Amino acid sequence: MLTLPDVALATAERHAMLAPGETVLAMVSGGADSTAMLRLLASSELGALDVRVLHVNHLLRGEESDADAAFVEALCERLGVPCRVVCYDVSGYASAEGLNLEDAGRRVRYRFAEEELDAVAGAGEGRIAVAHTLDDNAETFLMRVVTGAGAGGLAGIPPVRGRIVRPLLDARRADVVAYLRGLEQEWREDITNADISRLRARVRHEVMPALEAVDPRFPATLGRSLALLAEEDSLLSAMADGFADAFAERLPEEVSLDLAQMRTLSRVMQRRVVRTALLRAFPDASRLEAAHTGALVDGLAFDAFARDLPFGLRAFVEYGRMIVSREPGALPPVAPALLDIPGTADLGPLGRIEAEETSPEKLSEDPSSAVIDAARLGGSLVVDAPREGDRMRPLGMTGTKKLSDLLSEAGVPRRQRPATPVVRNGEDVVWVAGVRLSEDYRVTASTVLAVRLSWRP
Repeated sequence: MLTLPDVALATAERHAMLAPGETVLAMVSGGADSTAMLRLLASSELGALDVRVLHVNHLLRGEESDADAAFVEALCERLGVPCRVVCYDVSGYASAEGLNLEDAGRRVRYRFAEEELDAVAGAGEGRIAVAHTLDDNAETFLMRVVTGAGAGGLAGIPPVRGRIVRPLLDARRADVVAYLRGLEQEWREDITNADISRLRARVRHEVMPALEAVDPRFPATLGRSLALLAEEDSLLSAMADGFADAFAERLPEEVSLDLAQMRTLSRVMQRRVVRTALLRAFPDASRLEAAHTGALVDGLAFDAFARDLPFGLRAFVEYGRMIVSREPGALPPVAPALLDIPGTADLGPLGRIEAEETSPEKLSEDPSSAVIDAARLGGSLVVDAPREGDRMRPLGMTGTKKLSDLLSEAGVPRRQRPATPVVRNGEDVVWVAGVRLSEDYRVTASTVLAVRLSWRP
């Protein structure tokens, strides 16, 4: 009978996941799956690798979340693996972006992982290891059947996507638990995983057991079907890439599609090409809904068409081309970014936020710069956009105030407010860039070390 290391090694080799000596950033929550993956990577059973760990504390379960982070840090210290813990209010982010908690957490984790890996391995280098199993793949497929998805969504979880690799994807969860018990390795249990009011938990605890009662081989047979779907989806995606290369033109803050050429394609391929072209020109277009893409595909049939889209985008037909451009003055919302001290958070077209240690005496009156008390910081800072309901205690005030009111008083136009960077320390707002510093983080007479934050638009 194959052991977990056997299955994981075979998966890694079949998909060319890990090269000898490569930097691998393991996403470790402290649960059984990610703990087992870390033990495998750290033991060199998947090859001699430069292993590092990132743990994102979602701040969802109070002391339990803090205990998860402490567990991961302690395990990494015992294994001699460098570890970074980042605290981020995923619930607030989910509300601001109109996402469910699972989707919001996934987006935040992967964004932070990409940034961390760029910092330690170089831009585009290294791998991000995620501990999805065969059970996760089956559950994800069933969830998407319930909620609706296209062929790409129903293809399941890919073993490799860009820098992301999943060495446990062919392993059952029971194999993971057996491996950990053999090592006498503990793990953390998230009690929310048993809450069947959540779709994934209900699928895991009710639907999957019912299907396995019909056929115990269900996860494995479904896994083979998903692999076939993934191959076909990959072919369609490659075709869409080729058509986007041929039929689309890009300019700064604009992409255009040749109507005559696009009309030669089937509606299925039109939808894929439109989405591919948009994502190339506007990364924030990943958050456009299927209805928006569908409206653009409908518009390809007309010689006169116009449609407003989120994020300051507008589509219209002109001289035989469908043009999607960013409206003048409109900027994309700030996407979550890590900010080390010292370090820089790259905000793309919105510039960058820089952090550097400085003397408490070197205060700043420049609104694009602020000096804060380093002793108040608990770890990595995060930069993102203002959220509905955000409050802070502005410098010089005793009470709190809504960020929306501060931005209004500062004369920031409503359309530009999502593009105003907000520096956060866990759940606290530290600085609204160019607007106001928090009273809670100001430099005082007892401050020994300060940090200067600067926004370079």
